[in-house]
Amino acid sequence: MTEQQKYGKDIFNGKGENWYHELIEDGLALSYRVDEVYHRGKSEFQEIEVVQTHAFGKLLITDGLMQSSEHDEYVYHESLVHPALTAHGNPKRVFIGGGGEGATLREVLRHPSVEECVMVDIDGDVVNMCREHTPFYSAGAYEDSRTRLVIGDAKGGLESEPDGSFDVIIMDLSDPLDGGPCYQLYTTDFYRILSKKLAPGGIFVTQSGCASVRDAHHVFSPINHTLKQVFPKVYGYTMCVPSFTSEWGFNLAVNDENIDLSGAGVDDVLAARGLSMKFYDAISHRRMFALPKPLRTLIDSEKRVMTVENPLFMCSTDTHAGIFEG
Repeated sequence: MTEQQKYGKDIFNGKGENWYHELIEDGLALSYRVDEVYHRGKSEFQEIEVVQTHAFGKLLITDGLMQSSEHDEYVYHESLVHPALTAHGNPKRVFIGGGGEGATLREVLRHPSVEECVMVDIDGDVVNMCREHTPFYSAGAYEDSRTRLVIGDAKGGLESEPDGSFDVIIMDLSDPLDGGPCYQLYTTDFYRILSKKLAPGGIFVTQSGCASVRDAHHVFSPINHTLKQVFPKVYGYTMCVPSFTSEWGFNLAVNDENIDLSGAGVDDVLAARGLSMKFYDAISHRRMFALPKPLRTLIDSEKRVMTVENPLFMCSTDTHAGIFEG
């Protein structure tokens, strides 16, 4: 494989089709037909690409791994944000770690009670590139007066805030990868810091990687068990995101065990707040939290705890992904 093939540079010459190949694991790859490249570059932290595909519209890709797609990003972002925001009776201050494309921020700010949302993302290049090439993600959220955007480390940003200062904390991070920038933010060390920053009745939610019956053992169930070392009540839930070609996992944790996560009042809360979602409602909520038997068994039997000294990883960042001519 040449350097040009690996990163797909300067090969769009109009002859034939071009395909983006993402190596998921040994023996398994995903391929997307690419119609146009809008951005390709390298920040201080990662390689960043935005490409137009036939199947999923624009894709945001970092380090050769597809992060989000234009056609179904709302499924992921509504699933990440709204179970926590609707379960909280009056969310006023929200913290987002990561989320550089701006869609998580967009969804948080739809709740009229939110007075301030602090978003800390380590890579300003991702934020700026998405504002230029994929503005549908943020949809004006960066210009909202309630937004406080900080370019920096999410751990440091959260540590600098007073204890008990956030009603909801959302971690929209890259997967924990060997060699990646985020794995320490999936550990007991970080979760103990985070739990102190929640106000009484506060809720924490984190994206938790692939959660199909085939893949959930990698990090979904360990994150769930790791959170149980810090929080008295943890809920794992999943949703199918088509562009991820997998059931995707989330873990939600609370210090107040009386918080209702049944979904029974979701539609009433959404109506009271004047919100109409493309994906999320009470029925979708119940589906998300109704885990299949293999995942329930896996969670019940999970013993691994993720620490800084003993982390777990989804996979290596060495994906050898790139764009290839047909």
